[in-house]
Amino acid sequence: MQINQNQFLLIEQLKDQYLNKTKPQAEQTSPQGISFQDILNQKSIPEGTGTELKFSKHAVNRLAQRNIELTKNQLERLNDATKKADLKGIQDSLVIVDDLAFIVNIPSSTVVTAMDQAQTQENIFTNIDGAVII
Repeated sequence: MQINQNQFLLIEQLKDQYLNKTKPQAEQTSPQGISFQDILNQKSIPEGTGTELKFSKHAVNRLAQRNIELTKNQLERLNDATKKADLKGIQDSLVIVDDLAFIVNIPSSTVVTAMDQAQTQENIFTNIDGAVII
């Protein structure tokens, strides 16, 4: 590689160095030896067999206000109910798990709100087009 009098590389040299690479670029790895691409693939494919359920900010606030804590089993059953509702073409579903009621937007797999038996005294649910009782 030649350097001109000003100690700068010539454009042709830069072009050859950066644009005409024939060597494959080495895959970057983390200190644990896992490549960025592997991490990206793991994060873009949710754990389990289907899409993971999300909770809206409103639903998270309702769970906290009403002191509702979901067990792992209840969360799995809620996720399964969402998948069943999706198979039936439901858009907005009431999902009842034990003594808890959830309104779930099925296309986005998002829990919109949550309540326990104390808040469902009136037993009136609006803006749903289906229900799944688990």
